[in-house]
Amino acid sequence: MCGIAGFYNYQTTKQDQSTTTILRRMLTRIKHRGPDQSGIYLNNSVGLGSARLSIVDLNNGTMPMSNSDDSLWIVFNGEIFNHIELRKELEAKQHSFKTHSDTEVIVHLYEEYGPKFVDKLNGQFAIAIWDNVKEELFLARDRVGIRPLYYTEVGETIVFASEIKSMLEFPGFKPKLSAKAISEYFTFWTSLSPATVFEDVFEVPPGNYMIINKYSKDITTYWELPLYKPNEYKYTKVEEAIKEFETIFSDAVELRMKADVQVAAYLSGGLDSSVTTSFIKKISPDRLRTFSIGFTEKDYDESHYQNIAADYFKTEHTSISCGPNDIADNFGNMVWHSEAPLLRTAPIPMGLLAKSVRDENIKVVITGEGADELLGGYNIFKETKIRRFWAKDPTSKYRPLLLKKLYPYLPQMKNANSNVLKMFFGYKLLETGSPIYSHLLRWHNTSRINNYLTKEYRNAIGDYDPIVAIEQKFNNKLEGIDSLAKAQWIEINIFMSGYLLSSQGDRMGMANSIEGRYPFLDHRVIEFCMSLHPDLKLKGLNEKYLLKILMKDRLPDAILNRSKQAYRAPIRSAFVPDELPPYLEKMLSEEAITQAGIFNPNHVKQLLQKMRSKNQVSEIDNMAITAILSVQILNDLFINRSIQELNDNELVNLDKTVIDY
Repeated sequence: MCGIAGFYNYQTTKQDQSTTTILRRMLTRIKHRGPDQSGIYLNNSVGLGSARLSIVDLNNGTMPMSNSDDSLWIVFNGEIFNHIELRKELEAKQHSFKTHSDTEVIVHLYEEYGPKFVDKLNGQFAIAIWDNVKEELFLARDRVGIRPLYYTEVGETIVFASEIKSMLEFPGFKPKLSAKAISEYFTFWTSLSPATVFEDVFEVPPGNYMIINKYSKDITTYWELPLYKPNEYKYTKVEEAIKEFETIFSDAVELRMKADVQVAAYLSGGLDSSVTTSFIKKISPDRLRTFSIGFTEKDYDESHYQNIAADYFKTEHTSISCGPNDIADNFGNMVWHSEAPLLRTAPIPMGLLAKSVRDENIKVVITGEGADELLGGYNIFKETKIRRFWAKDPTSKYRPLLLKKLYPYLPQMKNANSNVLKMFFGYKLLETGSPIYSHLLRWHNTSRINNYLTKEYRNAIGDYDPIVAIEQKFNNKLEGIDSLAKAQWIEINIFMSGYLLSSQGDRMGMANSIEGRYPFLDHRVIEFCMSLHPDLKLKGLNEKYLLKILMKDRLPDAILNRSKQAYRAPIRSAFVPDELPPYLEKMLSEEAITQAGIFNPNHVKQLLQKMRSKNQVSEIDNMAITAILSVQILNDLFINRSIQELNDNELVNLDKTVIDY
């Protein structure tokens, strides 16, 4: 795993000595992604840089790397899990290799097949290839967006990087927060790809590649999440589906265990991580290191189940605990790494968990992300099913009561009667024909955070309504699709890629030089799960039905049959104690709020007073304080640039330098 950065001046201006320093500074900003080695490639119009976390071919995988005649140069962030098989295919076509790295396989694949080579990759990746002959830059990102890749334009130069903070070191780059994108974050928890929270900074969308030359910038979609209409499902019988899933998933796990360093696993005490651990132990019964995080507040803690799982699998287990002070103390740093507004604090414990792994000198962990999205595990899928059932008899006193089963951890739900539930969950109940029906309620509630923005910011947003925009965008795409598949498609394409795999995944791991690997997100597993009949995923209100049938007698009953508990972390107790860390206190001060000009200081003051009272606060209140604080920090770090300046003696050392003028 690595961090990559670079630029392409399509007017072909000759570089000078300062260009090397610019690349070194860009790499230094993201050296947490790759602390082991650094290298650059420079020619008249392009610069490529890599900060490497060595996992495969530890001694010979230094980037940038070229093909045999040096006509193609590559920097690459990620892992190609089928690189050994692809190498054999290329050797049969007379390609010769200098290393055993997956990076070299990629550049030869590009030489052999051109941009379409990405179809052959099983992996998680962000790739930049410079073609010296065609004089064009190729950028590509994996199918579901596990690894990030951003770009912007500064004058006549395209600048790209694994993280936006790297661009801060490129002369002339002046980021500005986007009011439109903030309104999207305050609705969807993320911006709509390819936008980011910064104006004119874009991501290469998941499943896309980009070709840039002096004449054009073309983006091509090479993969999309498959959708099936009700009469097209490939698997309708549980026995047949189980057999096929076990074959594909077992291979996905085995591929992700390949590394020249130790591979560990997260063990959260839930079904998903227990399934991945079970498959790891079956494939490799040797000692396995597992890691988990618990909470000092019992409402969030799952340590009991984590211990059950660790004892059952007999792993060498490390568990750490997180309290409100840990969240407050680390929040600013985690926003810096996330580079995005946060609406909840859940990424911070994941960052602390990754640190505990790195403290044990481990670089790779296998995790269970993706199972909830692919197999109907989230409460939003069940909530949609109940709301559709309720919509058939909207006056019923009893149908809304089913919703109480989903959110026992919300205080306002414990004693809620039918009328309260109707008020809370009845928003647009009868609009079942909407392609985004599953998410209308969630997005409507979250969008109330926009009320904290100043009048000027709301004016900048204007008539733009993110929910209306996305409904129009998805209407034709989701026509004729089953209601569960619609909800899954939305969750995977927006929430999973934009938030879960970014703020809570890649950024928290790589902040600590840890690579996460996700067997459930093997594209073969994804395509299989989307071809399942809905009842094999969500049977009644029983989520992940296929997994539970598969793992019967292979997991402890306490884990297999436990009720779904959403992963959450404390907010109110972290941000409204008697004393906040000085930096957070400063960011929430009336002076800082007024100076930034993003939020209405009176509204923020009222929110803080409410949260510091003994009155009950809502989930929206919790999300609002997190959102306000994170945006204030983003503005301070990226716009005001209150970050620490880099000194020349802090810049990364270059293990490889290629100058090709």
